[in-house]
Amino acid sequence: MNFTFYPTYFLLVGIPGLEHKHIWISIPFCIIYIFALLGNLMMMVVILTSPRLHQPMFIFLSMLAFNDGLLCTSFAPKVLSIFWVNDRAISFHGCLLQMFFIHAFSTIESGFLVSMAYDRYIAIYWPLRYNSIITSRLVTRLVIALLVRAVVLVGPCLLLIKRFLAFKSNIIAHSYCEHMAVVKLAAADIRVNSIYGLFAAFTVVGGDFLFIFSSYIMIFNVVFHLPSKETRLKAFNTCTPHMCVYLSFYSMALFSFLSHRYGEKIPPYVHIIFSDIYLLFPPLLNPLVYGMKTNLIREEIWKTLRKH
Repeated sequence: MNFTFYPTYFLLVGIPGLEHKHIWISIPFCIIYIFALLGNLMMMVVILTSPRLHQPMFIFLSMLAFNDGLLCTSFAPKVLSIFWVNDRAISFHGCLLQMFFIHAFSTIESGFLVSMAYDRYIAIYWPLRYNSIITSRLVTRLVIALLVRAVVLVGPCLLLIKRFLAFKSNIIAHSYCEHMAVVKLAAADIRVNSIYGLFAAFTVVGGDFLFIFSSYIMIFNVVFHLPSKETRLKAFNTCTPHMCVYLSFYSMALFSFLSHRYGEKIPPYVHIIFSDIYLLFPPLLNPLVYGMKTNLIREEIWKTLRKH
């Protein structure tokens, strides 16, 4: 029976096709979420309480950790409530709010990765001018610019959804309010939403990745011409954790964005699980990668653990 209506709430399916395994899926999901929160909290506490770490690079890391905690918290508790007690309902405006936070925090995450790439570029390309270029005023302006960019890019997605007068269904075949998963339910022409969604995604993922890629080409050009082998290795070790984070974040982001539009042959549960991983794994990996590969952070973490 075909009919349309304006929903007051949506029902989240969770992971379609794997509903009978939700309780088992929830175990690793919950463990990853808890470790992501603890890891990012540890990063923030260590950086903010250690005078040695009050440098621009580590300030960026503390803000990235704060954003990571908000990113995974914007969707993980609701997903766990679906898995554990089948609490699938979410209000229409609550869904839009969750959508805004998820996509805004993802956009800010990408912006922080760009800022950290720029920081490494200045540190290696112009080491003597680093303190005069990367100042606290510049860091503050970058953070404000990233917040404004997230609102400007993500806000129209919500406004374009609000213009729909009717929906074919209120059942979202996803574990959270993903933009295209909601848009596909509309009983209207969704081409504008789809085009704008792609524009926003490629502005963030494509533009930011190109900036990072070009930054690291120049960084490695400098590193390869350093006279000392020890200096070259030290520079590579500084850049390695950043590269690992960039590759994992942007590869998962591209797959998540494109699979919702062009992945008809991919089983729904595959790209939904991948979408969850894309939001949950960077907050888990970032503290591990930066904490283990950055000597100063590792030393301060051990100091803090020994005190307690």
